[in-house]
Amino acid sequence: MAQNDAGFIGSVPEFYDHYLRLLQFQPYADDLADRLAGLTSGDLLETAAGTGIVTETLAARLPPAVVIICTDLNQPMLDYAARKPGMGRVQFRQADAQQLPFGDAACDAVVCQFGVMFFPDRVRALREAWRVLRPGGRLLFNVWDRRAENPVKDATIAGLEACYPAHPSWFLERTPCGYHDPDLIRADVRAAGFADCRIETVTRTGRATDARAVAIGFCQGTPMRAEIESLDPRGLDAATDAAAAAVAARFGLGAVEAKLQALVIEARK
Repeated sequence: MAQNDAGFIGSVPEFYDHYLRLLQFQPYADDLADRLAGLTSGDLLETAAGTGIVTETLAARLPPAVVIICTDLNQPMLDYAARKPGMGRVQFRQADAQQLPFGDAACDAVVCQFGVMFFPDRVRALREAWRVLRPGGRLLFNVWDRRAENPVKDATIAGLEACYPAHPSWFLERTPCGYHDPDLIRADVRAAGFADCRIETVTRTGRATDARAVAIGFCQGTPMRAEIESLDPRGLDAATDAAAAAVAARFGLGAVEAKLQALVIEARK
């Protein structure tokens, strides 16, 4: 993973949450919350929580007896999440998922939405999840499927490829869509200590007001912003325009409805 692929700073958290929530993340936050609906008490740890889209969904749905602990490596993302309505019941703590500041067998569930792809050492992070889980505790995470199965990402990348044909790879494909091999995922989960895991392909629909909202979300609300600016310090608007044109060519000039596809992984200690 490129060094800046985990950089969610400046205005990125706000753009990420505003433009990408319904386009990418809320459909799968609802899916994870549905899977955790049976949790009526105990301690739930979320890692790589980002702007708290899953966190607020869980806070609204789970009973008060469930303690929700929200962690992320990036303090600006946590700060943004903590300001959202309904987060008073949540405990926020900056933490590296590869070295969690919690004792052994401290949690009943660990959840991570679209974060495992960012971990430099995925097995180490998954091993930490195994360590902090109580016997019988549940690990639940999701990852994006390949670029071709997520056409709104594919169109955005295609627009940027046309704008910067010499650039070898783009954040969206390199990191978010870079960890989709079920055999590799299963091997990593087992290497972390889990006896087995279940992997399910889940298809949903993402929505945005128009193609430009999609382009702003991806080009200015993710680490791809720094990637574009490193190529051309004044090129962010032009790159966003190129991405918007490619998305409009694929989905039209009006509201965007796009297929999303991810893998959902469940394992128990």
